[in-house]
Amino acid sequence: MKTIILYATKHGATAEIARRIANHVSNATLHDLKQSSAPNLADFDCIIVGSAVYAGMFRKEAKAFLTQHADALLQKQLGLFASGLLPAEEPEIFADNVPVPLLAHAQAAMLLGGIFDPAKTNFAERMAMKAVAKQTGYADTIDDSRIADFAKKNGL
Repeated sequence: MKTIILYATKHGATAEIARRIANHVSNATLHDLKQSSAPNLADFDCIIVGSAVYAGMFRKEAKAFLTQHADALLQKQLGLFASGLLPAEEPEIFADNVPVPLLAHAQAAMLLGGIFDPAKTNFAERMAMKAVAKQTGYADTIDDSRIADFAKKNGL
């Protein structure tokens, strides 16, 4: 089965999660949605799409990809992941960012943790993290056991 993992990242945590998912797949293709247009989805059997979450919202590149390619994604095995620091908000994150038919079709839709590195953020981002997540220092909550579970649910 040919698999592509497409992701939208701002500071790199989502890219790191995509790489860790790829460790569960032989010959997975990784693709940053900010870098160029999407590859031909017809070439893949399984499509994984992930996004960083900021203020409850997916990155615009991920939202646009899901909307523009919804018909093709409904014809494929689909997995969705998000990176963020608020696991209690997992259901709302996907409900607010993924078209209903895609969310219903996905084999798994999971928040897999995230990284907050104050050194990579601007003042406004640091203040938002302090207010929303009560986070001021470095945090890495990427959960390798959830990544393995996500891969298993997607048949990888």
